[in-house]
Amino acid sequence: RSLCGRGHALCAALRMAFVALYVLLLSGETFDAFVCDQVSACIPILRLARTRKKVLFYCHFPDQLLTKRESLLKRLYRLPLDWLEEYTTGMADCIVVNSKFTASVFKDTFKSLSHIKPDVLYPSLNISSFEEIVPADVADLIPKKKRFLFLSINRYERKKNLALALEALHELRGRLDSHEWDEVHLVMAGGYDKRVLENVEHYEELRRLAAKLSVNDHVTFLRSFSDEQKISLFTNSVCVLYTPSNEHFGIVPLEAMYMRCPVIAVNSGGPLESISHNVTGFLCDPLPAQFAEAMEKIVRDPLLKDTMGAAGRVRVMEKFSSEAFSEQLYQYIRRLTE
Repeated sequence: RSLCGRGHALCAALRMAFVALYVLLLSGETFDAFVCDQVSACIPILRLARTRKKVLFYCHFPDQLLTKRESLLKRLYRLPLDWLEEYTTGMADCIVVNSKFTASVFKDTFKSLSHIKPDVLYPSLNISSFEEIVPADVADLIPKKKRFLFLSINRYERKKNLALALEALHELRGRLDSHEWDEVHLVMAGGYDKRVLENVEHYEELRRLAAKLSVNDHVTFLRSFSDEQKISLFTNSVCVLYTPSNEHFGIVPLEAMYMRCPVIAVNSGGPLESISHNVTGFLCDPLPAQFAEAMEKIVRDPLLKDTMGAAGRVRVMEKFSSEAFSEQLYQYIRRLTE
C-alpha cells in the first residue's frame, strides 16, 4: 500500500493497473462494461480489451485535493500523478460523482475536462445492516434524567470543526432556564486511533475547550465506538450535530435520518443535498449562535424530533437506499451497453 509509509497515491495507481491487467489477461471472464471506483489509473488499460467495453468511472472527489503539499519534493512528486488522474479520468465513457458539490469541484479542478458534465449518483446507505444490529446498552455513557441528548459523530480531526458543537452547546446554555439546561447533554462520538497524532491532540484540545466553556459536565467524549453503540445513540438522541464544512457528501446525516433523528448541519457541501431544511433538519452557517438557535427549537418543541425524524426516514428510503442506487446505476450500465 506504500513504500515505507510514502507514495500511497503511486501505489494505489499501480495496484489498479495490475488489477486491470489481471482482469483482461488472466481472469477468463467476459464483461459487458467496467465500473471503476475512485482511482482512474486503470481506465486506459481497460480500454485495451480485445472487444472494446465501455467504462463508467465513479469519482468521489479529486484525489489531488486530498493531499498536502508542504515541501517542494512533495509538489514535484504530485505533478505527474495529478496529470495522470486528470488524463485517465477523461478517458472514461461515463463519469458520475457523489454529489452536486463534488460535480462543481470536478469542474474547477479538471480544467481540461470542462466539456464533461458528470452526472450525480448519490451513495446509498446500507439499510439492512442497521436492521440486523442489536443495539448496545449505553446507559453508562449518558447521565440519568437527560431528556435532550444531542449527538456529534465524526473523526477527531480539526477539519471536522467539532469545536463548533461545544461552542453551540455553550451558546444554548444562555438560551435555556436552569431546569431545561439540566436536561441537556451532548455526546461527542469520534473515530480515534492512538497511532494518529492529530486524533490524540484534538481529543485533548476538545476536552480542554469543554472545560474552558464550563460545559464539561454536560458532555461525554466517546472514542472509537461500536456499531451497536452508534445505533443506540441515534435512537436515544433528539438531534445530530454535523459540523464539517464543504463535506464531499457525508454519510452520517443519512444514518441519522434513517434512524429518525433530525440533523443540524453546516449549509455547505453534501448536506445541502441530503438534508431538507426545516423538514428533516436545519442547515446553518458554521456559527455557534445559529446552531444553538436550531438546538433550542428542538428543546422547545420535542415533537420536532418525531415529525422531522419521520420525514428523514422517508427521504433516505426514497433517495438514498440501496434500491435507489442500484436502479440508477443499472440505467447507466444499460445505456453503456446498448
